[in-house]
Amino acid sequence: MTAEERRNLQAFSDYVKRILDPTHILSYMNSWLGEDEVQYIQAEKNNKGPMEASSLFLKYLLQLKEEGWFRGFLDALNNAGYSGLYEAIANWNFQKIEKLEEYRALLKRLQPAFKDRIDPTCILPEMSDCIISQEYEEIMQVCSNKGIMAGAEKMAECLLRSDKENWPKTLKLALDNDNNSFSELWMVEEDAKDVEAEDLEEDDMGTSSIHIVYQEDPQLENLSQNSCTPAEVSRAKLCSQLKPRNYQLELALPAMKGKNTIICAPTGCGKTFVSLLICEHHLKTFPQGQKGKVVFFANHVPVYEQQKSVFSEYFERLGYSVAGIAGATVENVPVQQIVENNDIIVLTPQILVNNLKDGTIPSLSVFTLMIFDECHNTCKQHPYNKIMFYYLDQKLGGSSDPLPQVVGMTASVGVGDAKNTDEAVEYICKLCASLDASVIATVKENLEELQEIVYTPQKISRRVESRTTNGFKRIISQLMRETESLAKDVFEELENLSQIQNREFGTQKYEQWIVEVHKACRTFQLPDKDEESRICKALYLYTSHLRKYNDALIISEHAQMKDALNYLNNFFKDVRAAGFDETEQDLTRRFEGKVQELETISMDPSNENPKLKDLYLILQEEYHVNPETKTILFVKTRALVDAIKKWIEENSKLSFLKPGILTGRGKTSQTTGMTLPAQKCVLDAFRSNGDHNILIATSVADEGIDIAQCNLVILYEYVGNVIKMIQTRGRGRAKGSKCLLLTSNADVIEKENINMYKEKMMNESILRLQTCDEAKFKKKLLSIQTGEKIIRDNQQNFKPKLDKQNKKLLCAKCKALACYTSEIRMVKDSHYTVVGETFKKCFVTRPHPRPKSCGDFDKIGKIFCARQDCSHDWGIRAKVNAFEIPLIKIQSFVVEDTVTGKQMCPSKWKDFNFEKIPFNPEELSE
Repeated sequence: MTAEERRNLQAFSDYVKRILDPTHILSYMNSWLGEDEVQYIQAEKNNKGPMEASSLFLKYLLQLKEEGWFRGFLDALNNAGYSGLYEAIANWNFQKIEKLEEYRALLKRLQPAFKDRIDPTCILPEMSDCIISQEYEEIMQVCSNKGIMAGAEKMAECLLRSDKENWPKTLKLALDNDNNSFSELWMVEEDAKDVEAEDLEEDDMGTSSIHIVYQEDPQLENLSQNSCTPAEVSRAKLCSQLKPRNYQLELALPAMKGKNTIICAPTGCGKTFVSLLICEHHLKTFPQGQKGKVVFFANHVPVYEQQKSVFSEYFERLGYSVAGIAGATVENVPVQQIVENNDIIVLTPQILVNNLKDGTIPSLSVFTLMIFDECHNTCKQHPYNKIMFYYLDQKLGGSSDPLPQVVGMTASVGVGDAKNTDEAVEYICKLCASLDASVIATVKENLEELQEIVYTPQKISRRVESRTTNGFKRIISQLMRETESLAKDVFEELENLSQIQNREFGTQKYEQWIVEVHKACRTFQLPDKDEESRICKALYLYTSHLRKYNDALIISEHAQMKDALNYLNNFFKDVRAAGFDETEQDLTRRFEGKVQELETISMDPSNENPKLKDLYLILQEEYHVNPETKTILFVKTRALVDAIKKWIEENSKLSFLKPGILTGRGKTSQTTGMTLPAQKCVLDAFRSNGDHNILIATSVADEGIDIAQCNLVILYEYVGNVIKMIQTRGRGRAKGSKCLLLTSNADVIEKENINMYKEKMMNESILRLQTCDEAKFKKKLLSIQTGEKIIRDNQQNFKPKLDKQNKKLLCAKCKALACYTSEIRMVKDSHYTVVGETFKKCFVTRPHPRPKSCGDFDKIGKIFCARQDCSHDWGIRAKVNAFEIPLIKIQSFVVEDTVTGKQMCPSKWKDFNFEKIPFNPEELSE
């Protein structure tokens, strides 16, 4: 692309933004856009619309340096059906598109009448040449799922972006042929500017736009009257001179006096602002010539992004330097340099753990203040606790180096498994010892002010009914019984592979049984190795199918039967596309024999889930009473997030809902997690009070993330410990807000009641500790710290003997020999490859579904067991420096002792104590 063409594209970018939906051409741009960029663009489209997505797309496009991208862009436009835009850019002549502007203006003015009078299913077939094929299908889908009015609204949006010069006349002809009254308003031959206002029925189409900005931090509420965007409000509130409330000063006071403190205060009270106050006071109290250095830990990446932004905007105006490092960026930044050159560093905690371990950060003495967000996580092997291990080792080891001050923030310290107040006190003391905190700060003197600002939502538990008859469960349960019987035919001792008894289909207990059987299969041995392989592979297949059936029953129990059936249909589609051996063919035939009956049952209105009926009535009532209601709906699994969202979108009576979803980033066996860009876009859309008015979330939203005030929190078969209860309830921050627990299980309600009792017990325990003599309390904490260090040191001193004996790695599914440990080499301390020609014959390579660069290597393929009746996933093929090598994952293999034949299943490489030889590229040439 020439410099002139680049300037032209920038000059005409407004035309492109108004017309192009970039998600329709992304599949043609894979050679130029990376996976993260594609994710950002898709998230921008989903949450802000095609124009914002197009703006982001152009930004990425104009940053490209590779040859050929401009030609690729033009080809993508042409292939996707953007013929008008293609012609305009190819000739740098936008006159035809410019002439359409008057009709766009007219349609915008007429849009309410268009939405009210147009039936797209009647006129769209005559207009198929005026919009691209993907949009045609989307409009018809919206008509089918949400109704004619929603479809008409979608059609108007597509026409407003159309680049076809004939669309205004084609619309006129289609309207005339349909005898549609809208034709009287659609005047193609006349200038749209001449249309009289009264002809447009402005009384009907007028809308009053009420801009409401929900404030996360209550001390900033006086800014809520500003009619500006949430981003502008954010900047305004951080750049204004903020005055803390009395209860916030009360919370901050012990830390401002230099004491190690746990601040325990309800969600929504402005703990982030309290941390800003503490941090600012800390940095300003150093004598001239000395400087403080603060590290703020955020447990999750979305929280990290949020807090990094807040700290940057607040402190950079005061002349302090702020930097942040999260897991996604750590490989590309010099951590030591970032720490040395900045006053405030925002981190995800594992980064500091890694850099303390390898000596990049010599000790915690480089910091003068450490702030732990959601500090109740400081236990066991959590990164917070590992950081404090270094702190306590330095403290108890007699080091003369200064230790940083420690401040923890939480809405609930929790009580663990405590049965009474004495046990709760002990639990909280252990948390204080872990954080070396001698003070627990809560609001006592300014409690009335806190209660005026922070509203504790009304908590209601509601028992809902399950289906009285369930034909879907009956059929799936029969298929599961048949599958179990087939598994027992292969191996009579199936029941002896697990200790779990009285398992019930469609439960978590059944899932646990499957996990135990899988583990037992991996180390199951027979003298006849061929027979061993046959049995293990068959049991693996049968239990994998049982797992899917069990998942489907759980989905059916809490959502729609058709969602559960779709889940199974997709699974068997994948099965047919893979190896598809005789066992899988038999299982597939059995399922397919029941599909028609399952479809009939799932589509029968009488089988509607009573739980969803109750959920529907609650949502209808709440949004009828208050159309501005904002809801967070918590569910247990990602599959349920998708199912509930689909149910809302398909229910025309819930068309007033605009659902967004928020799930975790981790990958499960079934699904890939939500990317960070997508998470950020969803949160922004929910905060903006525009794109989403209900957020369907898993546990990722119940802790730490500042979600805009909402007045309805629904826990849909969702309950956890006392910390989780306080966190989720705290998401409903608006006055008059409610927190509803919906469940068909009496035990769930009982567990929630226990959590409420534990919350009361926690508050009593904190009060008791606050009245303790501080010197005696510190002595108790020291005793706990000393005892824990002795245990920790003993564990560290015990180092298992390095096993240098050569062992076999067998495929975990079919038990075929893969390699020997003597052939394994360690790559960059944490990855493992296999050298030698023999291993190359044991696996096959397929293209990676999501190839991308991961720091020091590039994922280019996936490797699988070469046996056609197995195809077990063994790992990836990667390009490391100039070499393409396989990288195996230990959980895909069984390790067998070559002498005794004993087998083991390490889940992580660090659990496998063999002699780890570093990778030497010269071995490849040999």
